[in-house]
Amino acid sequence: HRHTCRALQSTSAPERALQYTPGQNIHGFTIKEVVSVPDLFLTAVKLTHDQTGAHYLHAARDDSNNLFSVQFRTTPMDSTGVPHILEHTVLCGSQRFPVRDPLLRVSSAASDYTMYPFSTQNSKDFKNLLSVYLDAVFFPCLREQDFWQEGWRLENEDPSNPKSPLVFKGVVFNEMKGAFSDNERLYAQYLQNKLFPDHTYSVVSGGEPLCIPDLTWNQLKQFHATHYHPSNARFFTYGDLPLEQHLQQIHQEALSKFERIDPKTEVPPQPHWPYPREAHVSCGPDALAPDQTRQNTLCVSFLLPEVGFEEERIEALLHKIEIQMKHQSTNFGLALASYIASSWNHDGDPVELLQISDSVNRFKQALKDNPRYLQEKVQEYFKDNTHRLTLSMSPDEQYLDKQAKSEEEKLQQKVQVLTEEDRKEIYDKGLELLSAQSAPQDASCLPALKVSDIDPVTTRIPVQISSVGGVPVQLCEQPTNGLVYFRALCNLNTLSEDLRPLVPLFCSVITKMGCGSLDYRQQAQEMELRTGGMSVSAQVIPDSSHLDMYEQGMVLSSSCLERNLPHMFGLWRDVFNRPHFDDEERLRVLVMMSAQELANGISYSGHMYAMTRAARHLTPAGDLHETFGGMEQVKFMKRVAEMQDLNHVIRTLPRLKKHLFNPHNMRCAINATPQKMSDSTKHLETFLKEVSGNRKDRKPVRPNTILVLYTSIIERYHTITILRIDMFCDSNYQPCHMKTFFQMPFPVNFVSQSIRTVPFTHQDYASLSVLARMMTAKYLHGEIREKGGAYGGGARMGSGLFTFYSYRDPQSAQTLAAFRRGVDWAKAGLFSQQDIDEAKLSVFSAVDAPVAPSDKGMSLFLNGVTDDMRDAHRQRLFRVSHQDLLDVAERYLSVGRCTDGAAILGPENEVIRKDPSWIIK
Repeated sequence: HRHTCRALQSTSAPERALQYTPGQNIHGFTIKEVVSVPDLFLTAVKLTHDQTGAHYLHAARDDSNNLFSVQFRTTPMDSTGVPHILEHTVLCGSQRFPVRDPLLRVSSAASDYTMYPFSTQNSKDFKNLLSVYLDAVFFPCLREQDFWQEGWRLENEDPSNPKSPLVFKGVVFNEMKGAFSDNERLYAQYLQNKLFPDHTYSVVSGGEPLCIPDLTWNQLKQFHATHYHPSNARFFTYGDLPLEQHLQQIHQEALSKFERIDPKTEVPPQPHWPYPREAHVSCGPDALAPDQTRQNTLCVSFLLPEVGFEEERIEALLHKIEIQMKHQSTNFGLALASYIASSWNHDGDPVELLQISDSVNRFKQALKDNPRYLQEKVQEYFKDNTHRLTLSMSPDEQYLDKQAKSEEEKLQQKVQVLTEEDRKEIYDKGLELLSAQSAPQDASCLPALKVSDIDPVTTRIPVQISSVGGVPVQLCEQPTNGLVYFRALCNLNTLSEDLRPLVPLFCSVITKMGCGSLDYRQQAQEMELRTGGMSVSAQVIPDSSHLDMYEQGMVLSSSCLERNLPHMFGLWRDVFNRPHFDDEERLRVLVMMSAQELANGISYSGHMYAMTRAARHLTPAGDLHETFGGMEQVKFMKRVAEMQDLNHVIRTLPRLKKHLFNPHNMRCAINATPQKMSDSTKHLETFLKEVSGNRKDRKPVRPNTILVLYTSIIERYHTITILRIDMFCDSNYQPCHMKTFFQMPFPVNFVSQSIRTVPFTHQDYASLSVLARMMTAKYLHGEIREKGGAYGGGARMGSGLFTFYSYRDPQSAQTLAAFRRGVDWAKAGLFSQQDIDEAKLSVFSAVDAPVAPSDKGMSLFLNGVTDDMRDAHRQRLFRVSHQDLLDVAERYLSVGRCTDGAAILGPENEVIRKDPSWIIK
């Protein structure tokens, strides 16, 4: 029953909210509308604030992960990046809480709005965070130093040396240089600017690197006064906490202090062009492109009227909407906030957007009344539409040089007009900024939870383990809203070494080539019509107790509405028994797409590639991780994409299938409602019978495979085996130190250093986790981001490795030195008990992050982490002391005592090129 947990309260949150009536006044707000939305199990309440006209929407739903968000319409008229720099600077401290970065960047910006959301399961935490957020957006300090640090500044290259040359610095300046080196991002930006040339969409809201230095501090403050005003704000709250409390706090702490203004931020409609236009843009050549001769991009875009149906095959679309409405994610509130943001930003009705069924029914009715409805829409929106832009993009060999030259010219413009006085002032200000960045932050003014507010134990997740057709199966009954979630893990122990690099490719094409009697188009349509998606991915799962043991596998994952169970398993059966591998043309398209996606992903996820590479020679799992998902895989896919003839690959795929789709090496899991569990198990049983022809007892490639049985004590007398996992153990493994530099075609670096430490169940793992969080917040953030100018950086603990990283970083070797100073800082013990508690709370917020019904029991199924292991880890986190942190820093992170690896992805680097300890790729 959905409300048993609510037995203490007489009614559910949606029912309580239905008691409000339009016209009612609560804490300075007037209710405009109260609507029940049964599809999403919520009640929507729409209000406005009497004094300022601020808009407010509340979604009452029985979800304890409550969300708040406030968004402002930010419509800049130049490319100085003012809304982006403002988004950064409001988080540098406010009147009541003058502390830099209390929220560590929780915000998101689109080209015409900026949104500040947070969510928490703790009501005390909600009130605290609400105070901090309201103060940050409405009463920020906006100090000039914050503007220099986050936006742009002229500063000596070496701030302590007045003779060193002046250069541009600033977090947003560097971030946007990184963003503009990404060709996809560049293309999308130009597309928007050229399709809407007459208003705010014709400028770069994030900031064009060469325009950012035109912004002044006063312009920033002026933009805040007009745009971050309640009359230009939209508030959204979601969850099961009472609405009155939110309204009272928002009115008292913020809105009551403002009068209504006309912010004049509306965006007029773009005038329609009488004839189509064309445009061209240049970009940098992509060294990792699968085909160097094919790097041109072309697209045709249309300006559509305000409302339209994005239509493909109608049934499949309606099915997709039904699944999206029923699938419960842990951040459902944030998904809703993002879903309504854009339309609400332009005065659309957010309540209407939530009533998805009504739109679907109107659409069905329109089709019924006029069978040619869609054809007419296509005619109107596309064929007869003269507001059409054809945009082409091609690489220019001189692109990066031209960019560097333009930046140099801009710098000279600024520097030439400086007097000696000005230069001295710049030097002094640089030193002031450096000392402000180095000064310890006093966070005592921030309202905070205490470690004692954290639950001492976690809730246990009940699972049943059985065997179906000789295959171990984990069943987990959950309130899934009528969806069934299926996972299977097939291990790769019998696969020979030379086939391993092909595993990710096999995973990405196996559900896209067609199967059984379906070609790939029919297969895609059937998957869309009958399932919530079917995917296969390669997994490397480190053992929780031994660094040199891991499981290598492939995870199958899919979901469907209960009525579609036979269809979903039927599709998997055909993928297992009769996949199509012989369509070379289709394979080539998939290979090119895959190689291109990997190449494009580096400028976004460069830090992940650097971290994976740095860890490559530290554990056996790390090595396989690099093969499956690191730079090795990017280069491997580039080679495959360059092959003239893919027949060799086509011949290899069936060999892989024999090893991978073998029920002998497989375990399955199902999450479903209690009512549907036996039905789901029956369909699974049928599927396993139908694929049993693939069952072979093959020998592992390496003899040293260990069977691990995870057992669980039930009450006092019964022990049941819950999972058998075939672990791969490399008892002779020798970790080694290796430093690798990848020269890349972008102007910023991604830097990482990784250190071999201890596995999850080791007593020191908890101390290292707390140390990583504390070092990030209290030391590395200041060194790497504030002083170094990188977009981000820090340390994290996981998979037996303590890893440092930086993201979009103008520095390289200096950042590695900052990592080493971080260890010295930890060993010196100059941190307080409050610092430790903050780090613990941060670790607990990750450990206790809500888990969706579809994912409950997955850490046991995939990683073999039992509830007992989780509780032991939890108790160790509570006990971590000042002395423990000093001990682990000394024992595991000291130079000379640790085995580590390093990696950098970045532009040409003379210093590293001359250093023989680096391997250059």
